[in-house]
Amino acid sequence: MTEYRRNNIIYIVGIGPGNVSMMTEQAVHALEECDTVVGYPVYLKLVEELTEGKNIISTPMKREVERCRIAYEEAVKGKRVAVISSGDAGIYGMASLMYELLPEYPGVELYVVAGITAANSGAAVLGAPLSGDFAVISMSDLLTPFELIEKRLRCAAEADMVIVLYNPASHTRKDYLKRACDIVRDFIPDDRACGYVKNIGREGEEAVTLSFAELASAEVDMFTTVYIGNSRSFINNNNMVTKRGYSVL
Repeated sequence: MTEYRRNNIIYIVGIGPGNVSMMTEQAVHALEECDTVVGYPVYLKLVEELTEGKNIISTPMKREVERCRIAYEEAVKGKRVAVISSGDAGIYGMASLMYELLPEYPGVELYVVAGITAANSGAAVLGAPLSGDFAVISMSDLLTPFELIEKRLRCAAEADMVIVLYNPASHTRKDYLKRACDIVRDFIPDDRACGYVKNIGREGEEAVTLSFAELASAEVDMFTTVYIGNSRSFINNNNMVTKRGYSVL
């Protein structure tokens, strides 16, 4: 376990799905011991009960590089700094960018504190959809060309993997879930078990199971995680389950 009170370390903290009770003890400890917390405003709001009285620094979406540089500058001043990401900071989070910038700030160390990503926190709400191999794919084309997203979707579907979709829709990408369904339709039958969870671990949490045929018209947003089952997935009592392959007597 690293020493949280050292001033030359920036803790990159995954805060999980948004409920403090679903954060790891290590993540809670890191936030408690830091005096400066840097993050996106929506995520800072989720952990405000742990950051009262601390120096809070935020930047809006699309200013992530600036946010990371601010964190480094605070650390160089001698502050104990935490940079937060929702879910796990190493999965679509701030960890990789922080490491990219690290050579510019000699003498500063990074320590990644793992968090619970949406794929498995949402899976727990649905039942057990991820018992075998699965692929996590973000539908956001802000940093990834859509042609590459399409290729990844096709490959995962053809390989009969459970597919977990992050960022399936937004104000500017309202039809992206339908586009994803159209892309994988050649490999997935209409009766395939699917599901989605909105606002995992937060107020307004909602879990829905449905068929692949119904999925394309589902109302989802950027706070929804979508699950497309494989050939061993099924729905039972509104739970989505993927068989692991054990012999059941």
